[in-house]
Amino acid sequence: MNVIDFGQALRRGLLGTALALAGLGGPTASAQTYGLATMQPGTLAHTVASAIAKTLKEKGGLNTLVQNTAGESVLIPMVAKGEIDLGMANMLEVVEGIETGKLQNDLRIIGSIYVLRIGFFARKDSGIVNMADVKGKRVPAGYSAMRTLDKNTLAMLATADLTLNDVKPVMVPNVLRGGDDFMAGANDMFMFSFGGPKVREADATVGGVRAVKVGPNLEASRKIFPYGYFSDVRPIPAYVGVAEPMKVYAMDYILFTNSKMKDETVAKIIDTMANNKPDLVATAPAMNDFSLDTMHRKHTMTYHPGALKYFQDKKIEAKAY
Repeated sequence: MNVIDFGQALRRGLLGTALALAGLGGPTASAQTYGLATMQPGTLAHTVASAIAKTLKEKGGLNTLVQNTAGESVLIPMVAKGEIDLGMANMLEVVEGIETGKLQNDLRIIGSIYVLRIGFFARKDSGIVNMADVKGKRVPAGYSAMRTLDKNTLAMLATADLTLNDVKPVMVPNVLRGGDDFMAGANDMFMFSFGGPKVREADATVGGVRAVKVGPNLEASRKIFPYGYFSDVRPIPAYVGVAEPMKVYAMDYILFTNSKMKDETVAKIIDTMANNKPDLVATAPAMNDFSLDTMHRKHTMTYHPGALKYFQDKKIEAKAY
């Protein structure tokens, strides 16, 4: 072998080593890592994402890592562009993101994974029991850092045939500030998810909170957001402020990917979750809501073809809201 041949062989060897190390060649090519984008630690979404990532890795052989982001409006376009493989967000954020975003045409829905229950919480001794009692009260609004939440407020008010004109809006940037203002006496109620830590904090601070009952006009609220629905809850330790069985406002939490994701990978994700629900629930109790029967929903967003084929093979029809 002359000097030139040796140099070429050496370069080929180095290139092969580099490709193997990068996961682009050799036996490591199959060891792909998938990113699952979600909100920050301490949120319900992060807990659920951690449960999904753990189950996909340990039970499905899909090495999945949770990737924290600043929020759902940030992560949706990242997933659409293929910068992150998978993402989770509430139904309202996903719908708004698709309707207002320029890159969300590449977003593909895998399915609904759990129920996000949202409500207003007032002082237990305030006399505010039903949504109709909110009339004339100080209500957080605006949500400059979480714009889609204003639609939640409007939809919940509409269940009692109320609008922002019927209350006294108090501008806040996010739900955390709304809760802080409530504890400081700057508003009469605040909006948060059932089971959220802010509700427990407020309950301890003001001497007890009460979840405000929504309803009964669901159809009026659906003129504002068509995919919201009522969910029945009962008193359990996690639901601070729920003293009796009641209906609350709810929407689905969605798992999604992009058009680049392989069909067989999406099918593997769904199948692993479906076959290992106890493992999901062990880390995230909210996944008690997870079911193949409610994963496939009727909406205008585009499903990933791998998900549609899985649902078709399992004879799972799309369910209406």
